Amino acid sequence: MAAPLSGLRISRVPGKPVVREADGGLSIPLWLQRDGRFDTDLALRLTAGEAEMLHAQLCFALDGEPVTTPRAQTPDCRKTALGPAGEWRP
Repeated sequence: MAAPLSGLRISRVPGKPVVREADGGLSIPLWLQRDGRFDTDLALRLTAGEAEMLHAQLCFALDGEPVTTPRAQTPDCRKTALGPAGEWRP
């Protein structure tokens, strides 16, 4: 018997931004695929505190990785990957 979660994949919806909801929470649009086929849209809902913790954990996890976002959109925690004069490191 296959594991109940085998064949499931959850991923971000390309081009859909994270949205702040009226209650102050954040919603991350996701796709659910089952056995390689689209099944449904869903959203990961986070409180502001949960989103802040996720942000910090992602910054730590990305430490040492090259910055791939445009300079104006790069969060402060990733700006340490910039050179001393603020130029992008190759």
